[in-house]
Order: sequence, then C-alpha cells, then structure tokens
Amino acid sequence: MEVRINKEVRNYQESVLFGLSLRQLVFALLAVLVAVGVYFGLRSVIGTGEIGWVCILAAFPFALGGFFTYNGMTLEQFLVAVIRSELLYPRCLVFKADNLYAKLLENSSIKEALQID
Repeated sequence: MEVRINKEVRNYQESVLFGLSLRQLVFALLAVLVAVGVYFGLRSVIGTGEIGWVCILAAFPFALGGFFTYNGMTLEQFLVAVIRSELLYPRCLVFKADNLYAKLLENSSIKEALQID
C-alpha cells in the first residue's frame, strides 16, 4: 500500500501562538523590545513623528529574522554563508579548458598513426 504525502506537509511548522512558530514569535518579541528601547532611548532627542520611523527601521531586521528563508537556510545560516563566501574565502574562479584526450595521446604511439600529413 502506498501513502502519498504532499510537499506542503514536509514544510509543516508547528504554531505556538497566533499562528506563529516559536522562532517567529521569539524574533517578533525581540523586534518589539528593540522598538520600545529605541523609542524610550531617543524620545528626548527626536520628535514624535520621526521616532516612529526610527523604531520601524530599528525593529525591521529583527522581525525579518523570524520569517526569512533562502534555499532552506534561516537568516543566521544565510549570513554565515555570505560572510564565508564573500569575505573569508573570496577567490577568483577562472575556467581553464582541459583536453584529457590530448593529454592521453601525448605519450602514445597512436598519436603518430593518427597524424595525417
């Protein structure tokens, strides 16, 4: 007997609260804490209209962290991969053709037999 499972079932994530997974909930709470901290920290420096935009800009990366996936990688895994490939191990990849057949014929007696003069 064969049981078919849809691809969506494989990507199932258990929701903890308000339909969010635990990861999404933690990052959402972290974003709220950052926004509240920025608000109370800059309340006396910036006006009320501008501080809302600053709070949104400060909380956005944290909120994005809970929902971001790229090729199955979370935000942290993606950033580590980018740092490794672009900063730690950067290299210029150059394509160089390699004719394996010509290398094999270099030391062969068939080479003289195949040459047509």
